[in-house]
Amino acid sequence: MKYLGAHIDGVPPLVNAPETAHILGATAYSFCPIDARRWSGAAYESSDIEAFRAANESYGYGSMNILPHASLLLNLCSPDARKLAMSRTSLADQMKRCAVLGLDRINFHPGATLNSISLDDAIALAAESINRVLDKTEGVTAVIENTAGQGSNIGHDFAHIAAIIDKVEDKTRVGVCIDTCHAAAAGYDLSTPEGYEKTWTDFDNIVGFRYLRGMHLNDAMRPVGSRIDRHAPIGKGTLGNSFFETLMSDKRFDGIPMILETPDPSLWKIEIDWLKARDRQDD
Repeated sequence: MKYLGAHIDGVPPLVNAPETAHILGATAYSFCPIDARRWSGAAYESSDIEAFRAANESYGYGSMNILPHASLLLNLCSPDARKLAMSRTSLADQMKRCAVLGLDRINFHPGATLNSISLDDAIALAAESINRVLDKTEGVTAVIENTAGQGSNIGHDFAHIAAIIDKVEDKTRVGVCIDTCHAAAAGYDLSTPEGYEKTWTDFDNIVGFRYLRGMHLNDAMRPVGSRIDRHAPIGKGTLGNSFFETLMSDKRFDGIPMILETPDPSLWKIEIDWLKARDRQDD
């Protein structure tokens, strides 16, 4: 079974997220533990934490159904020492927030070189950042999201992610989130049967499915290899319905949160229902 949902904004109050997911008919959801465009946030009220936990229990959401998304400001390989320190402090804080909420993972973008350091140095810095954050936290897995390859971002090649993981000391607390739009933009052709199989064979050989902790389900506005991150509604982009039909019938992706970040929230319930109808549990 696949856990299907959407990324829900408007938190706090925390309880908005599980309630909104329930209304959508989702079996998974995502949210940011703090404002996605800030480094930090006010401490949670104990009443909000209790309400959040109670709502998840009421609606049937466990930690395996929820994939929080860290602040978009993070750059874990920043060549700027101040921004690097801020990124590490912020991620550690957000991981601690997840632990308090009873959640076991959080995804984030690995960062960008800003054309000031080499790829190898950026990979080493990102891994060092993860190691430092894991040393300061407990119980929450650091989930690296692949990128589209815009600008100087790292993580658009599976080899980048594998290299970061290789340098992470506690491999039990590191994972991967694959964004389908990002993968296509980075040059992984998921739109054809041949490209689909090659992409996931490469992923397994280079990174390994054992590290997969979640997915972002987005169609892509731009063609394969564009290096431009532009999400499209399901079936309305260059990936098309056939890709998502194939993905929903692929058992390798069972048991993880699969999160819509498509651009039109009014379509989320329709998209979730469409995807759920194609999750072939009896194959």
